[in-house]
Amino acid sequence: MGKSYLELVHECDKFPYYEDSPAFYAAHLKNFHAFKVSGCDAVLGYILNSVVEKFYWPEDCWTVDSTNQTVTLVTPPGATADQRSQLVAKTLREAVKRGTFDLLKGWRNELYPVYGPGGEFLLEMERSASPLFGIVSYGIHCTCYVEDENGLHIWVPRRSRTKQTYPGMLDNTVAGGMSTKEKPFECLVREAMEEASLPKDVVRKNARSVGCVTYVYVREARAGGETDLLQPEVEYVYDVKLSADVVPKPCDSEVEEFNLYTIDETKKALANGEFKPNCAVVLIDFFVRHGILTPENEPDYLEIVARIHRRLEYPTVSHATR
Repeated sequence: MGKSYLELVHECDKFPYYEDSPAFYAAHLKNFHAFKVSGCDAVLGYILNSVVEKFYWPEDCWTVDSTNQTVTLVTPPGATADQRSQLVAKTLREAVKRGTFDLLKGWRNELYPVYGPGGEFLLEMERSASPLFGIVSYGIHCTCYVEDENGLHIWVPRRSRTKQTYPGMLDNTVAGGMSTKEKPFECLVREAMEEASLPKDVVRKNARSVGCVTYVYVREARAGGETDLLQPEVEYVYDVKLSADVVPKPCDSEVEEFNLYTIDETKKALANGEFKPNCAVVLIDFFVRHGILTPENEPDYLEIVARIHRRLEYPTVSHATR
């Protein structure tokens, strides 16, 4: 018996819901410190207690309140995002120097933004450190497909077996994280070329924005580095219908190969747990939108649709172009 679609959703959206059991939710939060920034009342992420204990927190810019379970970046009134970012970067460099966290051994030299209420840009931090602070991260996932008289076929890549995270697992055709100031569509165009050798003009012409998926992932061993860290994510989702003569090809070391799967082959791989957890969720969303997964053939349809569009408990930002 393979994994159900709801089980696959649960693997990706694993953090408990307050509405299911307020008591259990409150007890679970005792495992974390809230990450905050002075002058901002919002909780920006949750830091695992064991991570709080291991970090070196310089007293001139950090306050750790063990009673209220908060970690606050303390800066003077009027501090800029750049000033806050420099203090966080200094703290992370010290952690790297001390070899405190395995996760930071995968330093990416990419910066992820942290937003406050109303989309205020508060700071940015090294991508590999973002799960340590439990901040919301943003990315894009794209399903490229071919449609002919035999139905839909999906281009499915296999991740490199030497990749630090989820080695050898199946992925969405194109996926990637959005750095500070990057817009979703431009991220898609960039990642499509970098990961799948897809020409920019082909992507710009054929890509359709089809929504987003949101969830709170709890990191496991396959993710690499420390486990049980929180990873709330917003993934903007795109479909790209390709003609038969456009074939995705690996362009970097992240992808081993691309194969064209039938819908039945995709279903089987999902049931076998072959897909990276958030990629499984994106494919389930694809199945819903294309009428493959329906209220008539899936008893958990309502919960599945709700769970892959979780309302996050943290400030988020609009990426609308102004």
